[in-house]
Amino acid sequence: MNRTSLLFKMLLTLLLVAGGLQVAVADDDEDGSWWGRKHSESNRNGRDANEGGRRGGLQSAAPAQFQQECASCHMAYPAGLLPAGSWQHLMANLSQHFGSDASLDAASATVITQYLSSNAGTYKRVNEMPPQDRITQSFWFARKHDKHVDASTWARPSIGSRSNCVACHQGAEQGNFNEHSVRIPG
Repeated sequence: MNRTSLLFKMLLTLLLVAGGLQVAVADDDEDGSWWGRKHSESNRNGRDANEGGRRGGLQSAAPAQFQQECASCHMAYPAGLLPAGSWQHLMANLSQHFGSDASLDAASATVITQYLSSNAGTYKRVNEMPPQDRITQSFWFARKHDKHVDASTWARPSIGSRSNCVACHQGAEQGNFNEHSVRIPG
């Protein structure tokens, strides 16, 4: 093999390795707004073309019933936090919704189920149904919180529980969980 050929091979290998590293970094995106990512079509700025510059998938607007019914008791969790199977299971069992009867009329349940299923998480960290369909028991939640947040923090009156995302993530209801904007209340 001549020197030019060897140099070309080394350069090609370097480019492939560098490209692989870029994919690995993008694959473990730490901006916290990948919830519900449905497509990997991004422009050169790393932003979804159809999202007005916000990364995080092509979610459709939540129906009024979702905000009205779900947010009346807790934060209206972004659909991308769970896979479709979890949302379907949760919606099919609203009479036993984490210790409460959250039953809805059939029309509202259908609209909400369709919205949640259509916008459910498909990203690799969200595609597995967590135990008991609990967001706080999902792999990605544990990965992001268990090594950084201790039990005494969750017990603070200003937080109350692991499911109170908005206590620390002010943009949680919009799907913004950027770790650089986390503010843990005292």
